[in-house]
Amino acid sequence: MITIRNRRILLLSLCVAASTGAFAQGWGEPPKVVTANASMQMLSPSVEVPGTVVSRFDSRLASELAAKLVWIAEVGTEVKEGDTIARMEDFTFRIQEMEAQSLVEREQARVVFLESELKRLEQLSERNLSAKSQYDQTVSDLAMARSDHQIAEAQLGYAKISMHVTEIRAPFDGVITERLRSIGERLNIADEVLRLVDPNSLEVVARAPLRTVNFIKKGDVLALGNDFRNGDAPIRTIVPFGNPQSHMFEVRMAVSSDVWTVGESVRLSMPTAAAKEVLAVPRDALVLRREGATVFKLSEESTVTQVPVVVGLGAGMLIEVFGDLADGDEVVVRGAEGLSDGMTVTVSPTQLSSQE
Repeated sequence: MITIRNRRILLLSLCVAASTGAFAQGWGEPPKVVTANASMQMLSPSVEVPGTVVSRFDSRLASELAAKLVWIAEVGTEVKEGDTIARMEDFTFRIQEMEAQSLVEREQARVVFLESELKRLEQLSERNLSAKSQYDQTVSDLAMARSDHQIAEAQLGYAKISMHVTEIRAPFDGVITERLRSIGERLNIADEVLRLVDPNSLEVVARAPLRTVNFIKKGDVLALGNDFRNGDAPIRTIVPFGNPQSHMFEVRMAVSSDVWTVGESVRLSMPTAAAKEVLAVPRDALVLRREGATVFKLSEESTVTQVPVVVGLGAGMLIEVFGDLADGDEVVVRGAEGLSDGMTVTVSPTQLSSQE
């Protein structure tokens, strides 16, 4: 008969056996971690400012004539520079071109006639068979005819231009993003017809506090990101004229169309003081617990040592630390949550650089 005491001993033995079996099945394998190196970096205190991804070529194309719209490209159409993207009714302008062409031909014929008449009078004057007044009148008429011919050619040029601009052409490669008018509508001069955007020429436009303008320059690379992605980009240009109401100035940064999209909101990290060299680690290396911040330093024997640190200034994904760390020390940046001092770990082949 099994007593209560023997039953407790049996249950304890079963628990020990179960835990031993589980340990043998893999619970005792060293945890896998990802590491990066602590390194000396030039960092400066920074402030985050909002920005927006825009296209450097974003145009609302308008009509240059008063005419009826007869065709317009669909939204989403990809076009090349010079492609026709809208067309207006051209009957009136075609007639005007024909009329101007006829006027040019008429004035040209008049010039040819007067030139031959003047040549005939010159021959007669050599034999004193023509009046001087008649000769002078022909010279004057020829000059006026040539002037009228030039005016007619100018009018023909205007008519050709009008015919040309009955078609709205793409001024750059891009995508039709918006149709502002519909087929059949009567347009006036300067009426907006459609919007064309180049998705491959992107930049971030941000407005930063004036106190940061002295700590950046053209070509500097700044960190930027949002809830979906992070990266960095060089400053393309700075407009160092502050708004007296907001005390902000404009910064424009070139970004890649492979990563960012027009209209996306981002946050920029703008320095607020001169950079200084500090020992920095990736922010992901910090383990925040009740007793304070720590990092796990990896030894050559693949064991980790928990190192208390004091954090300093941060910039992007890096943060300054003070503690028992040196330049080049390997610290855990993934998988540190369940570690303890002296634990053996397995380093994953996936490494993170200190700049990420």
